[in-house]
Amino acid sequence: MSRFFIDRPIFAAVLSIVLVLAGLIASRVLPVAQYPEIAPPTVTITATYPGASAETLAKTVAAPIEEQLSGVEGLLYFSSSSSSSGTMTITGTFEVGTNVDQATFNVNNRVQLALPRLPDEVRRTGVTVQKRSNDILLVVALSSPDGRFDTLYLSNYASLNMVDELKRVPGVADVTIFGARDYSMRIWLDPGRMAQLGVTASDVAAAVRAQNAQYAAGKIGAEPALPGQSLVYTVTAQGRLVEPEQFGEIVVRAGGPAGVLRLKDVARIELGAQSYDAFNTLDGKPTIGTAVFLQSGANALDVAQAVKARMDELKKGFPEGLDYVVPFDTTRFVESSIGEVVKTIMEAAALVILVVFVFLQTARATFIPMIAVPVSLIGTFAGLWLFGFSINTLTLFAMVLAIGIVVDDAIVVLENVERLMREQKMSARDAAIEAMREVSGAIVAIVLVLCAVFVPVAFLGGIAGQLYKQFAVTVAIAVVLSGFVALTLTPALCALMLRPGDHESKLFRPFNAGFAALTRLFLSAVNLTLARRVLALLVFAGVLVLLGVLFTRIPGSFVPSEDQGYVIGSVILPDGATLERTGKAGAQLRKMLADHPAIEHMFVVNGFDLIGGGNKTNAATIFVPLKDWSQRTHSAAEVKGDIFARGMALSDGMALAFNPPAIRGLGSAGGFEVYVQGRSDPDPMRLQQVVQAFVGELSANPRLQGVETFFRPTVPQLRVEVDREKALSLGVPVQDVFDALQSTMGTLYVNDFNKFGRTYRVQVQADAPHRARPEDLGNVFVRSATTGEMIPLKAFIATRSTVGPEQLERFNGYVAAKVLGAGTPGVSSAEAIRTVEEVARATLPSGYGIAWTGQAYQEKRAGSASVFAFGFAIVMVYLILAALYERWGLPVAVLLAVPFAIAGALGFVFLRGMENDIYFQIGLVVLIGLAAKNAILIVEFAQQGFLAGMTPVDAALQAARLRFRPIVMTSLAFVLGVLPLVLASGAGAAARRSMGTGVFGGMIVATFVATIFVPMFFALTARRRRPHGAPEAAPVREELP
Repeated sequence: MSRFFIDRPIFAAVLSIVLVLAGLIASRVLPVAQYPEIAPPTVTITATYPGASAETLAKTVAAPIEEQLSGVEGLLYFSSSSSSSGTMTITGTFEVGTNVDQATFNVNNRVQLALPRLPDEVRRTGVTVQKRSNDILLVVALSSPDGRFDTLYLSNYASLNMVDELKRVPGVADVTIFGARDYSMRIWLDPGRMAQLGVTASDVAAAVRAQNAQYAAGKIGAEPALPGQSLVYTVTAQGRLVEPEQFGEIVVRAGGPAGVLRLKDVARIELGAQSYDAFNTLDGKPTIGTAVFLQSGANALDVAQAVKARMDELKKGFPEGLDYVVPFDTTRFVESSIGEVVKTIMEAAALVILVVFVFLQTARATFIPMIAVPVSLIGTFAGLWLFGFSINTLTLFAMVLAIGIVVDDAIVVLENVERLMREQKMSARDAAIEAMREVSGAIVAIVLVLCAVFVPVAFLGGIAGQLYKQFAVTVAIAVVLSGFVALTLTPALCALMLRPGDHESKLFRPFNAGFAALTRLFLSAVNLTLARRVLALLVFAGVLVLLGVLFTRIPGSFVPSEDQGYVIGSVILPDGATLERTGKAGAQLRKMLADHPAIEHMFVVNGFDLIGGGNKTNAATIFVPLKDWSQRTHSAAEVKGDIFARGMALSDGMALAFNPPAIRGLGSAGGFEVYVQGRSDPDPMRLQQVVQAFVGELSANPRLQGVETFFRPTVPQLRVEVDREKALSLGVPVQDVFDALQSTMGTLYVNDFNKFGRTYRVQVQADAPHRARPEDLGNVFVRSATTGEMIPLKAFIATRSTVGPEQLERFNGYVAAKVLGAGTPGVSSAEAIRTVEEVARATLPSGYGIAWTGQAYQEKRAGSASVFAFGFAIVMVYLILAALYERWGLPVAVLLAVPFAIAGALGFVFLRGMENDIYFQIGLVVLIGLAAKNAILIVEFAQQGFLAGMTPVDAALQAARLRFRPIVMTSLAFVLGVLPLVLASGAGAAARRSMGTGVFGGMIVATFVATIFVPMFFALTARRRRPHGAPEAAPVREELP
């Protein structure tokens, strides 16, 4: 095959040009993301039960739906959150790779089964099931720099003019407004005035219902009409009211001592907000934040760009005094880290070319790999497109490592042609033909072995499998293309471009002298191992022991935590604190951090708890975007520490800070998330005692830090006891008592009105001064059905103080409390998980257990995946080599080089104090292939000499001498190619360092230590007897010196 291309160089060139063109076209259309689609798909179920407590929601809404959810195909776990604001959300998390639309359909079917058992009010407001990425892509903040617009205007401007526009951007899953203040006609009642005039809240509600309604008044002259009717008139009447003044004119009572009584006589009416639960500030100024969520499988960078472009178009129509900023944008990290990896690829390519030039010492020879490498790498993009992959951190890492692997094939061919021209004085064409005859087998073996290492890894399941797959398939594509180029284009270029003659130049003399000395040292070491085999095997046994020790000493983790360019903070005040107090605490923290050199913005959502979930008046969530990596010296972890330190100094409450999870969509904070479940006892107060004891034990453990729980069933509440007998004896139905309470202390939703083409609510509630103190409960009046008198509620209700939960969570159907935390510096996530499990076993009473969620859950599942990957890779390498060499023993000589590489990798990672995470493990899989590749080059040549009649020792020595230079050259090219990864800084540096360090260390040991032992392994496994039918290798022309 190679001879065909040596004779037809243009044909070889055309094939390569087609490959490059396909790759370039594919690189333009491939999506760009930080990670492949690896976050597990989620489906949310939402229901509302206005006025219900958290406990009522959990028992009557969450429980019946959860009973139906178990057994939905692909469902890993589900959690529900019921809050006293009347909303209940269940989030189901599915297997990675589940079709999210099918999952939504399956969940919806189960919800329909539970519907008949839900309260009427819940069924009326509806239960929604939707697929949802928990993944906030960016936040668009609307503000009024000159202060002319308030948040009510900003919120409604956003919902009328922005939200629908942004939802229509392809790739956007959802758009929600933090602390939305939708318009509502607020009827603020004055209970004292109403009592004087003998009016109840029910009277007001009935009057509004009757007079704010749309009626169909029919037509004049409609068919069947009288003969001769010439016109038809549609009759219209005033329907729904629009302005507060119109509502003020509603007649509550027509007759009476004071004449007509209108609504404005007993209430204040204004166009206000439907909810006052939350408000936002950006750098201390009032603002409205709109969160844009990313759709599963969408391209983050494209969607973010499209959203910003749409906002720029919308800005042209903004009224004067209105502006927007994007204070929070997760794609900055993606762009920056991918930019860094692309830079790394450039640096790696430059270093590889330098190594090749130093070894080959002619510009002509160096030019050949300079052409061959880009062909394979650019062609790889076409492969990615065929497999439906994206350009992401993993596929680009694979490209960096592939540079070193791909250049190998070109060098192996080139170096052999050069050697034959130098030692045998052949012409370039003859040398190319002879060299290809010698190394074609080795190249095919190397390609098959590397594919055998990577392809099985692609079939692993779960998140770990998805991460491995992207990497493995990319390298496999690059290796196959590289093998193809090495068999076609490289020999053709060698025959065309190389010239016979001495390459020795004065510039390279010192290098050549040094390398000759190194070769002599290497050969003497090989001689020593061949002569003292027992000693060599003892050294090998020592390497295996070292390997085992290092494996147990190096902490394991899932993915390294990254500086993602932002941190998330949480402000927590004492239970029952008002929104005003929370806002003041948030403002105080912002002032404390105003002069921080690394912080760009502080976006505070008061009344929203991102980490614990739900709306709470005593909590605030803070998004803290940091300046660009190049503009700051503080890392995200240091900023997190600063926020933590100053947050403890708040006069009212405290502030915590979290690093976001390394893989977005896996939990809401970095570190671990675990639920403590009350499996036999659903009492929240008992669970509280258990959780506090558990958190106390975890906090006391020196290996854990930042252990927190947001479970607090101890919020001050007032319990109302109605004396039913007394109420009925006074002619007041119990229903009237609670209706009066709901429409004064709570919010009564009466009906709707239309404005700006939208439908908004009309709501009745007592004005703020009349519901500020517990005594105000007794000052609400109801009318006696028997006497018609107005009776205050204090006549037959008693109130007492109590405590209860404002929010209740359930996990997999049990009442549960979430605990967050992380390992202390130097403690890996795997050790942290193990520590938590040990503490749980020791402290949790029977009937209580823990359940992992988020990243920790995935890490526990991924535990054995890497062991399987390595085992399978080694077995596949062995089988392929056995098939190629037609020997069962010979492949062992190749595989025994692998422990050296792994020991080197573990040693370097240990010295740098790093962890055994998924990137390092991916690097180890690469090392298996590369260490085997070096060994193959020696064993292949030794086998050729051995079959030509040499003794195993002579054949091994000759192979070691012939192959040492190309092995060192290819390995150094690879090692220097990954050097930029080892020394990485900037966005996404932790992942690059993790992968680079292991591969760097492993490759150095595989090159300079393993190659000393491989000839000895060959000598031990070589056997003269050849099975019937195996091809006879041609004799090697080279004689031993």
